[in-house]
Amino acid sequence: MQPSTIQMLVAARRVADYAMEMGAAINRETVRASYDHMGAVLADSVLQAGLNYRSVVLPRVAAILDRFPNHDCTSKLVELIEGGETSSFLNWQHPEKIGRFEALVRFLSRQSVENVVVLKHRLQDGSFILPLREVRGIGPKTVDYMQCLVGIDSIAVDRHVRTFAKRVGVIEDDYDFLRSVFCNAADLLSVSRRDFDAWVWRRESTLSTKQLGFAF
Repeated sequence: MQPSTIQMLVAARRVADYAMEMGAAINRETVRASYDHMGAVLADSVLQAGLNYRSVVLPRVAAILDRFPNHDCTSKLVELIEGGETSSFLNWQHPEKIGRFEALVRFLSRQSVENVVVLKHRLQDGSFILPLREVRGIGPKTVDYMQCLVGIDSIAVDRHVRTFAKRVGVIEDDYDFLRSVFCNAADLLSVSRRDFDAWVWRRESTLSTKQLGFAF
């Protein structure tokens, strides 16, 4: 049975109250910056799943911004793909993420999404999001994550959000339910959803690092 709106609001209050108890210093410091560079947005979106963000993803995105400043639009990324340079661009060898990046670029090209301004507009349109989620490897989390990267106030439900939810006794695992819970919790705290997402990410990733340290 699907969780009710009341269950979602109760869970949101629980999350918000716990964040307040923890002295949530949600001060508009974002972990995942927004970009106006299409290559950086798509590389970050594709690489982030299952990888350490600080040590693996962020340095690669920074290198793209430094080495490929002109690849800020989809047409330039199509040229890069056709030239067989995707692996060099991403600084990545495994074909899964390379293929996902290329499929995403080609989808955006077919949809005439040339730059981040257009992408931001389209990512707020359900009729665009539906086919976007049909691109191989692009699920709801990646779409929400991409929204954050272009400056849309959103929350991507990752393992840190799920861990935080379980910490306060919210055991429902449905993606859309948890997204609604954390979006509403941010609203209850009167902070932006992106900032709350960043605070949860910082807190849980720091706790995870400390726990790994104790294990040794």
